[in-house]
Amino acid sequence: MVKSEYKIEDYKLRHNLETRFRDLDSFGHVNNAVYASYIESARVSLLNSWDIPRSNHGKSIIMASLKINYHAQLEHPSSLILGQKIVRLGRTSFDIETVIFDSQDNRVICSAMVVIVCFDFDSQSPVELYDSIKSAYEG
Repeated sequence: MVKSEYKIEDYKLRHNLETRFRDLDSFGHVNNAVYASYIESARVSLLNSWDIPRSNHGKSIIMASLKINYHAQLEHPSSLILGQKIVRLGRTSFDIETVIFDSQDNRVICSAMVVIVCFDFDSQSPVELYDSIKSAYEG
């Protein structure tokens, strides 16, 4: 998707964040590595709503992939809105698209795709997609 096609109204699931001084790099803008933690915060909030156990025993989930595309520099202080939506369901995995918007002007800062796998830590193997995830995608 081209960055101009991202629109905040396309994301029902939203997570608000404020940048922190510690997020800055030596150039005075938010370091590119920090975006992964912003995306993680939004993802954890989403996963908490599904009541999926987060443990390294039994059935849970793991992140298999994270791809981030940077569209604009971000300076501190900034208020952010992270829009999220499930864009693909597989047999054992699903994709979450996350777009970080500047809350002042809805400018796209970055976009990301996260692949999550439903996983059984005891058997060390993927398991079928959980019903709560299927329901969230259909809802």
